[in-house]
Amino acid sequence: MSTEPPNPATLATPPPASAELTPPPVRWTSDILLAGAREVQIEHQGCTYRLRLTQLGKLILTK
Repeated sequence: MSTEPPNPATLATPPPASAELTPPPVRWTSDILLAGAREVQIEHQGCTYRLRLTQLGKLILTK
């Protein structure tokens, strides 16, 4: 019989309780967000942000 303590590297640690309660993030496609436009404005906490689609197909979010 072994009296050595278990190796911590072999023990599985459960995820934090908060991870179990957090829902997965909502996913939107850029097609839905832009709705055919090359730029949309997003209001957030009193500020306006611009989401633009570049000629190379990349997204840029600016304040």
